[in-house]
Amino acid sequence: MSQYFEIHPLNPQPRLIKQAAQILRQGGLIALPTDSSYALACPLDDKTAVERLRRLRGIDDKHHLTLMCSDLSELGNFARVDNRQYRWIKGATPGPYVFILEATKEVPRRLSHPARKTIGVRVPDHVVPLALLAELGQPMISATLQMPGDDEPMNDPAEIRARLEKQLDLVVDGGPAPAQPTTVIDLSGGEPELVRLGRGDVERFGLSATL
Repeated sequence: MSQYFEIHPLNPQPRLIKQAAQILRQGGLIALPTDSSYALACPLDDKTAVERLRRLRGIDDKHHLTLMCSDLSELGNFARVDNRQYRWIKGATPGPYVFILEATKEVPRRLSHPARKTIGVRVPDHVVPLALLAELGQPMISATLQMPGDDEPMNDPAEIRARLEKQLDLVVDGGPAPAQPTTVIDLSGGEPELVRLGRGDVERFGLSATL
């Protein structure tokens, strides 16, 4: 049975943020709001929690997970970013984007793509995950909360609680979120490549909004 915290979407209560961070430190799998849809998140260094996330989402190790970071400097610790990539990322961060980049040695091998050695990275534009990241002092592993068979990601915390409370350790109710996933852009090959069209605008990368 998961815990359920109602956290203010603009002024998160420090007490609840500390409690949520402690649940993560203990290997918890949580659902939380972002600037796109709700997301699943767990500790970066907890293998069991990451495996639970993959099982819940119905994804294997070839599906890019996302390192949710607090800012660009933290992002640079976990992904190799050249000057051109940095300009693209800086102009869209924080925001509803995931960027696929080459992982650094700071990323456990089990988290990067097994063949490409790449990882998804993002900095959300939402105070709740940013407050939680600040309290944790390290990135979280995350994935869009879209269940197998669903056409859209989940954005209603009450529905998340009703469907998943036995599979999660915490549902963070930060109010409704947009019913759109992040836009995923692969920057690992030199030129931006659209992997998934979501909430983020792609024209700034010289891309068309079609796959």
